[in-house]
Amino acid sequence: MTGPIVFDKQSVPRLRRRRATLLRQLPPQEEMLRGSLIERYNRCGKPNCKCAAGRGHGPKLYLSVSHAGARPLMQYVPMDYHDDVARWLDNYRQCRRILDEICEINFEILRRRERLE
Repeated sequence: MTGPIVFDKQSVPRLRRRRATLLRQLPPQEEMLRGSLIERYNRCGKPNCKCAAGRGHGPKLYLSVSHAGARPLMQYVPMDYHDDVARWLDNYRQCRRILDEICEINFEILRRRERLE
């Protein structure tokens, strides 16, 4: 994460226009996932299987979602779902970046004692 954005030379109307532009760039809210895609290779346990001496069967994809104070949740993701899941994860990250910038703009407008509307 980067530091705060500096808006010293921008007028409040310009900040509001930037905020409106950012709002239009938000990805569809129903197409978001928080987490990370992880590739795993698993061993089946059969002593004569090629996986016993190698990397394992796979790759298999899992969605890993962390929550404070708890172990990460892992959900198997079929390879057919990879592109959709990856896009939804990217949408979430894009949304977070946009919301962070909108919050910085709102903070700057408030710091200047202007109406937030």
